[in-house]
Amino acid sequence: MIEVTGLCKSFRDASGRSIPAVEGVSFSARPGEILGLLGPNGAGKTTALRILCTLLKPTSGKASVAGFDVVTQADDVRRHVGFLSANTGVYDRMTAREMVLYYGRLNGMPEEKLAGRISELFDVLAMNDIRDVRGSKMSTGQKQKVSIARTLVHDPPVLIFDEPTNGLDVLVQRSVLQQVQALRNRGKCIVYSTHIFREVEKICDRVAIIHRGKVLDSGTLDELRERHREQDLEELFFGLIEGRA
Repeated sequence: MIEVTGLCKSFRDASGRSIPAVEGVSFSARPGEILGLLGPNGAGKTTALRILCTLLKPTSGKASVAGFDVVTQADDVRRHVGFLSANTGVYDRMTAREMVLYYGRLNGMPEEKLAGRISELFDVLAMNDIRDVRGSKMSTGQKQKVSIARTLVHDPPVLIFDEPTNGLDVLVQRSVLQQVQALRNRGKCIVYSTHIFREVEKICDRVAIIHRGKVLDSGTLDELRERHREQDLEELFFGLIEGRA
């Protein structure tokens, strides 16, 4: 469902020097699976995910989503992917329903189908109490529910979550993780970016450890633990990024 091969992305600094953000990254993710991208801030996770969502073009390498190339078939990719970021804004002057409706229309959904989909999502995410609440009046957790709903409104087969629990209290974090697991159980292909070890251990089927723009290793947690002879994920992680593993 997702195939990434030798992906590279560089940016120019103020002096015109090329600065690599992603260097030769390769990974894949399948339907009904959560692939975790585990790495510190600045590791290149967000850059790789923005390429998958067609928000950035790679410098080199290839990536496809649902069989569509992210560069040459960007419109097809967008129809098949939902992207949720911790930095996704919620419009202050729009109600929860208006925001989800807006994103459904952006994805070209017919009005009748869209109305039914919004009703379904508001039931599943327990959002009916904020249906007519404006963004400026919502709590952080309520805003995150709206962000999840608009990510899911067109029912994409591929979902990309970039640090979705950052800044959330423990109750909302738990709710987000439960929703992600439920989506996996419905057969969605999910890439979940995080720097939180507990989240990886709780929900991810496989993990790719990324640091300074490179994937240092990938596999199931059992495979990684056996390969590096380390049961503690945190110690395994630091052993890799410090060159001890």
